[in-house]
Amino acid sequence: MTTEITDSPAWVALRNHRADLSTIHMRDLFNNDEQRFERYHLQHSGILFDFSKNILTDETLSCLLALARQQHVEECRERLFHGDKINRTENRAVLHTALRNQTDLPVLVDGRDVMPDIREVQARIGDFVRRVHSGLFPGNGDIITDVVNIGIGGSHLGPMMVSESLKPYARDNMQVHFISNVDGINLWQCLQTLNPRTTLFVVASKTFTTQETMTNAQAAKQWIIKRLGEDQVSSHFVALSTNIEEAGKFGVPITQVFGFWDWVGGRFSVWSAVGLSVALYLGMTHFRSLLRGASEIDQHFQEAPLEENIPVIMALISIWYGDFWQAQSHVVLAYDQRLRYFSDYLQQLEMESCGKRVGMDGQPIGLTTGTVSWGGLGNDGQHAYYQLLHQGTLMIPADFLLPLQAMSGVEDRHDLVAANCLAQSRALMMGYQAEDQHKQHPGNRPSNTFLLDQLDPQTLGALIALYEHKTFVQATIWGINPFDQWGVELGKKMAKSLLSGLRSGHFANTDASTQALLKKCFLHGREAS
Repeated sequence: MTTEITDSPAWVALRNHRADLSTIHMRDLFNNDEQRFERYHLQHSGILFDFSKNILTDETLSCLLALARQQHVEECRERLFHGDKINRTENRAVLHTALRNQTDLPVLVDGRDVMPDIREVQARIGDFVRRVHSGLFPGNGDIITDVVNIGIGGSHLGPMMVSESLKPYARDNMQVHFISNVDGINLWQCLQTLNPRTTLFVVASKTFTTQETMTNAQAAKQWIIKRLGEDQVSSHFVALSTNIEEAGKFGVPITQVFGFWDWVGGRFSVWSAVGLSVALYLGMTHFRSLLRGASEIDQHFQEAPLEENIPVIMALISIWYGDFWQAQSHVVLAYDQRLRYFSDYLQQLEMESCGKRVGMDGQPIGLTTGTVSWGGLGNDGQHAYYQLLHQGTLMIPADFLLPLQAMSGVEDRHDLVAANCLAQSRALMMGYQAEDQHKQHPGNRPSNTFLLDQLDPQTLGALIALYEHKTFVQATIWGINPFDQWGVELGKKMAKSLLSGLRSGHFANTDASTQALLKKCFLHGREAS
């Protein structure tokens, strides 16, 4: 598979074209083309995507689009939306898009329309949210004021990022908290601030056996039992799971178990029942707006020609730098405090999806698949790692995210934020010529800029979906499966084995280093006790 790609006409054309651009500077591209921005930007769903500050020309885009067509992006896109089992290693369809489907069209899996099941769960979620907000749940005279989401991976990062990003849209007198770390401190610190009578725990685990999640859930359960009694567990827990039996054993009644399906991957699950914490925090109207924004991008991705398709262009630019310029990382820089967890969310989305070394054909891939995704708040980064972006030896393509409308009450600061964001993207592109080499900025550092009309539920949903589909297009071109995550499993299995050793003091069947470290931990634990 790899040989076919790297020796293909489109790949060879890009490799030769890359050599032609080795001496080109973006300053010259802008100086020679006053219409560069007009030709290299796209808009959809309240988002302007400016990709003019990249080392590319019309010929570059033509070659990249030829690669996309050569690798059957359009056909694979159709298979995604049609419910084909494109997750081959797990023999599953991939239908997070169905969770936000706004049409009346059926979505078939194995010949069966899954939309009625989705609508039924959404209706149950809506009914439960209304009961909580109206004080009918738990029904003992108390009003729920705090929701604690207990999960890990996608069932943690997705709801946390969305809730933080949309905090101005939260309901009055409702707080949401997120617990994922199994070390105990995370949960302990959270519980110190809560009233058990007005707290609802949302436990998110598809199997209801995830070690980290269930360890925290059991600790939260004991906290409720100690303060309110065992008969109150059912009034303070709901489960997001397909394992109704295990949830029942835990103490969650079936009416408070909200399921989802094996075609919903964890990092794509915030649109499902995993978004219950978001719905409780924001209300169903805003949660539906989040789904609607993502659905608008689904339609754009499905229908727009590749030349005008934002996630396709995003993916092709990323491949351009990763595979032809040897850029090994990609930074996402948010110029809004509310987006402080967005890069964390993208780390899982992009690195868990594209961190693969074997293609769909089961053969090792000899080219770069995926890059290190990282980032944070732009203003903070300017006084930290931007030094490396501007004057370091690495090429690190950047995405700048800037809402045009500030959060109410801080409008007077927004001009300063916007000026910094746009100055940084310009400085990375232009550079600075100086006689003193220490002050020299080479420039020619590529970036994309995303201007959001406003950071509201609908626009956030659209932004997330853009990156989801970008990831899918990249994986399609590389010929890898972005929907499994076997690399996550090995460490979990080893941890279970080592845990028994830590508790028993038996350390056989492991390497010398791990054995010595286990012994040190075991002895320290005995001394501490």
